[in-house]
This record gives sequence, structure tokens and C-alpha cells, in this order.
Amino acid sequence: MSLDLINLIVQSTWESLFMVATSALIATLFGLPLGIFLATSRKGELFAAPAVNSILGVVVNATRSTPFIILVVAIIPFTRLVAGTSIGSGAAIVPLTIAATPFIARLVEGAIREVDAGLIETASSFGASPLQVVFKVLIPEALPGLVLALTLAVVSLLGYSAMVGAVGGGGLGDLGIRYGYQRFMPDMMVAVVVVLIALVQTVQTVGDYLARRVNRRLRHR
Repeated sequence: MSLDLINLIVQSTWESLFMVATSALIATLFGLPLGIFLATSRKGELFAAPAVNSILGVVVNATRSTPFIILVVAIIPFTRLVAGTSIGSGAAIVPLTIAATPFIARLVEGAIREVDAGLIETASSFGASPLQVVFKVLIPEALPGLVLALTLAVVSLLGYSAMVGAVGGGGLGDLGIRYGYQRFMPDMMVAVVVVLIALVQTVQTVGDYLARRVNRRLRHR
């Protein structure tokens, strides 16, 4: 493989990392509070609003059930409105964020619901406000699960970032399609797959390590 192709792989890897990191950060900023609200807004819970909970649940489920490649194409006008274009790694952040936000929200909801209800009742009985319960009980107790949830979300985003290359999103997926598929260069396709596997393995290893560290701290408090 020539030096020019190696440089292309390095550049495309950085584009993919940029897309994934940015969309993961934005999706977490939206998905984390959304997931907490979904986990605490049913009837009789901290922020009881069952009607709003049901509506948000439908929206989240509808977005999650839409195949990603269809979502990318369907929101092209919105992507152009936000990013000024529908191609390139910058534009790809828009559909990646929209796809990841409900996914993260459901993962966060599951992690929060794993917290022992007795801890919530105890904190409330001592006069803690709903927000204090969230920040001092729910999030700290659910932290290992939240770390694993965000790890899973980043791994999924790496896969999505490869798919978005099919519609000019840039990154490793675009490189694999333009060179590996359209120019019949199997060695380039193999290189792209190897890099993606390495990135996924790295993210999963780091996420598992952080979750174990957080879990140990909780046990030794």
C-alpha cells in the first residue's frame, strides 16, 4: 500500500473520530437528561408526568426504530439547514446526533431504573428534593451502568459513522466505498475494516475499565 493511501486512511480515521466524538458529546448532553426524565416521570415517581412520559417515549421509540441510512436521507433538508451542506464529516454529525440521542436516552433510563428504589425513598424521607435525589443518589449509584451505556453508544456511533459514508459523510466509510468498492481495491477495504475493529476494541476496553473503576469506588465508599 502506497504512502498516499496510508495518509488517506489516517485522515479518514481522524474524520471518523471527529464525527463520533462530537456527535457523542452532543447526544449525551441531550440524551442524559432525557433518559433521566424518562426513568423518573411515570406516575408516582420523582417528576411524575405520565402524559409527557408517554409522548416522549413514542418519539424516542419512533426515532430508534427508523433505520439509520433512511434517517440520514430523510433529514437531508434539516442537515443542510443546520450545517449548510449535506455532505462531509461536519454534516454527518447532524444525523449521527439525532440517531444517538434516543439510543442514549433509553440506555440511561435502563441504568437509572436499576438503582434500588429504597435508596430513593430514604433520600426523600430525609428531605432531599427531586433534583438532589437525581444528582446525589441516582447518578452516582448508576454511574457504572451509565459508563457502559455511553461506551455502547460510542461503539454504535462508530458503526453509524461508517454507514454515513454511503451518502458522502466522509470518514472511513466514505474511504472504503470510494476506494475499496468503487475502485476495486480490496486491500483498502480490509484496511478500513481493521481500523474500525481496532477503534471499537479500544473504546470497549476503555469503557469496561472505567466502569470497573467506578464500581470499585462505589463498593468501597
